[in-house]
Amino acid sequence: MAVGRGHYLLAGTALLIASCATYTPRPLVPAESASAIEARTLDDPRLRQFISNVNPAAAEAATGSWDLTALTLAALYYHPDIEIARAKLATSRAVVITAGQRPNPSLSITPTKHTTILDPSAWTVGIVVDILLETFGRRGYRIAWAEGLAEAARDDLATASWQVRGGVRSALLALWAAETRLELTERRRALQEQLVGLLERRLVQGAASALDVTRERINFDQISLAVEDANRQAAEARVSLAMAIGVPAHALDGVNLSLKGFDAPAAPPDDVAGLRREALLGSTDVQALLAEYEASQSALQLEVARQYPNITLGPGYTYDQGDNQYTLGLSAELPIFNQNQGPIAEAEARRREAAARFTALQARIIGEIDRATALYHAATRTLATADGLRSAEDRRSQQVERSFRAGEADRPTLLGAQIELAAIELSRFDAVVQQRQALGLLEDGLKHPLFDPTAALFMPKSGLHRQTELNS
Repeated sequence: MAVGRGHYLLAGTALLIASCATYTPRPLVPAESASAIEARTLDDPRLRQFISNVNPAAAEAATGSWDLTALTLAALYYHPDIEIARAKLATSRAVVITAGQRPNPSLSITPTKHTTILDPSAWTVGIVVDILLETFGRRGYRIAWAEGLAEAARDDLATASWQVRGGVRSALLALWAAETRLELTERRRALQEQLVGLLERRLVQGAASALDVTRERINFDQISLAVEDANRQAAEARVSLAMAIGVPAHALDGVNLSLKGFDAPAAPPDDVAGLRREALLGSTDVQALLAEYEASQSALQLEVARQYPNITLGPGYTYDQGDNQYTLGLSAELPIFNQNQGPIAEAEARRREAAARFTALQARIIGEIDRATALYHAATRTLATADGLRSAEDRRSQQVERSFRAGEADRPTLLGAQIELAAIELSRFDAVVQQRQALGLLEDGLKHPLFDPTAALFMPKSGLHRQTELNS
């Protein structure tokens, strides 16, 4: 009869094993992965659907030209850092499942054959089930620790979204700066070319010196090199933009990029102090470290609880040559040689480390915002000075043009005034670029969109990381 019960137990165990998960291999094939990356385009219907789901206005704009908002959403769809952050979030959620699992009971069966003289075929069958009882709230602390790490991973995904946006903005700003600088430099080169040609003709006529011609030729050559450098910067910025999005460079071929957002961006909001406080208290990277700190506290509570032993109950049954014997075992680890002091000390140290990293993060945020604010104000002052110089040079150029029309100035003088104005325009544009770069740094520090305020509707503070969690 007892042997029959053993058959039932074995059958139940077999059913449990049959219901377990199975391993499905998913080998990585580098060639296929590389081909998939090379095939990425901004015309992918799934990308368009993703953009439409997150921001319908951006999806409509992307049909004509891709602005910063649309390109940011494309980067959130393609960029590998988002996929890595999403995979880490999935891992942390699996850890929560693991932390909540209760330990399975263990089953031991010990059939024993007796070889006595009286009954050489007698059998004794013993069955024991060991049930582990976790004490002092260990499971609850373990779940709290895992949930804290999952919350941190969720905020890390949002932070990765901000970082990806910053990369797209910086690359697009660099492209705008390179293309605008190229346009201004080519305009200056055209004027310089006219001046060189005019002086060369005058040199043939004996109305100009070879020294003047040589000097202006050198200037022309230097400006030509500046044009080539601007072309190089534009090409490099275009590749950087493709990398920031997560697509190959050829994916941007023929794509109409809208750079108007950098021409006249809005000034920083009046409530910078409020945004600064919000960044220090509620930005996603701050929230992630807060969650990690809470997880470290739960980990410490778990190690403190582990200094007390768990209890193992072992109810058993033995069929001994016709006798039915029931037993109840009770066992526990004896904390004689250690009371878990080492793991407790490690958990305390990790909690101190988490607190130190949190303080360091807030200090870094303060420094970044202060630096960006100082750079922005300095660049704005420089730009104001450049505007004054340009206005003065523009008035002078207009005066020379009036004198030229009146026959009081020759054409080289007019071209020289126009070249000086073009040079001032280039110098002023450098100040403009510095101001836009400082504004980008301020945007990164505040975690608040400044170049396209409508992005606040879908960036992490309003749940962008929830959207990216759904993108797969």
